[in-house]
Amino acid sequence: MLAVRLHRHGDPQVLRVEDVPRPQVGRGEILVAMKAAALNHLDLWLRNGLPGLKMPLPMIMGSDGAGVVTEIGAGVDGFAVGDEVVIQPGLFCGRCAVCRAGRENLCPEFGILGEKIDGVQAQYVNLKPVNAYKKPTGLTFEEAASIGLVFLTAYQMLIKRAQLHQGETVLVIGGNSGVGAAAIQIAADRGARVIATASKGAKSEFARSIGAHEVVDHYQKGWHKQVLELAGPDKVQVVFDHVGPATWDESLKTMGLGARLVFCGATSGQETTLNIRLAYRKHHSFLGSTMGDLDSFKAVMKGFEEGRYHPNVDKIFPLEEIADAHRYLEAGRHQGKIVVRLPGGQY
Repeated sequence: MLAVRLHRHGDPQVLRVEDVPRPQVGRGEILVAMKAAALNHLDLWLRNGLPGLKMPLPMIMGSDGAGVVTEIGAGVDGFAVGDEVVIQPGLFCGRCAVCRAGRENLCPEFGILGEKIDGVQAQYVNLKPVNAYKKPTGLTFEEAASIGLVFLTAYQMLIKRAQLHQGETVLVIGGNSGVGAAAIQIAADRGARVIATASKGAKSEFARSIGAHEVVDHYQKGWHKQVLELAGPDKVQVVFDHVGPATWDESLKTMGLGARLVFCGATSGQETTLNIRLAYRKHHSFLGSTMGDLDSFKAVMKGFEEGRYHPNVDKIFPLEEIADAHRYLEAGRHQGKIVVRLPGGQY
C-alpha cells in the first residue's frame, strides 16, 4: 500500500510517498481503507521537528481522515464491514483514573495518531474501535476527513475549558484557520457573539460566511481598539487563541472582568509576558488546552449529524502531491482545511 512517511525532519521534500506493507488486523482492531486524510499545523511541526519530542522514525504521517471498514478483528463489536467512518485522532490508555472519569486527553499516555504511532495518510490503517466513529451522513469522505482534530480541539477549548455561555462575546484569533473556523461555528452555535480576526479581503469574508458577526484585521496596528468598540462596555469574555506571542498583548487588552483566555498552540513562539497584577485584579483566567475527550468528540459528531456544524474544505490534493499540500498550508494561503485524497482501493 502507499503511505506518506517521514524518515527525517526538514522541509517538505523530506516527505516520501512509499510502498509499505499493508497492516494485518489483530484482535480488538479494525482495518480501515482510507479515502481521504486532512492536514493540520501539527503535521508541519512534526515534519520540522518539535523540541523535546522524539518521534519513532520512519513514521506514517496524518491524524485526521475518513474511510471504510474492510476487516474486523476478534472481540470487536459495533462495526460492520462497509461502515463509513471518521477518525478520532486521540490515543489514551483507557484504564487510568482520568480515562475512567471521561477526561481522556489528560491521560499520562495521551498521544495523537501520526505523532505517537503511525498515522492515517495511508491506503489502509489499523485502529482500535475507539479511534473510529460512524461518518456523519451527508458528508463526503473529504469533508469528513477535515473535521476531527480541529473541531475536537475547538469544542474542548470553548465549551469544556472556557465554559462559553450564550450571550457572551468571544474573540477568535485567526478565524480563517482550520481550528479558528471551527471555533467560529461552535461559538455561534452556542449563541455567543463572535468577533474574529483575519486579514482583509477574502479571508475576512470567509470568517463572516461561517458565522462571525464581526471581523477585524489583525495586521492593523492597534487592532484591539476596534475589538473594544465592537464588544461594548463589557469587553470580551472569552479569547480563543492558537497563535501565541504575536497576538497575546493585543488580546489581553480586549478582556473584560472575569474574562478567560483559552489557548492551544504557539505558532508564533513559545514565550510571552503577563502583567500578573492586572490579571488578578481583573479576575482573568488563562486556560491551556490540548485536543479533547471522547465526550467532546461525540458532541462534535452530533453537531455535524444535526447540521449545526459544517466542514470547511479549502483545497484537495492527490497523495503524490503531499509536499505541495504542506507548502500550501505553510504559506497560509488556505481558508479552512487542506485534504489529501488517497488512491482508490478495494472497498
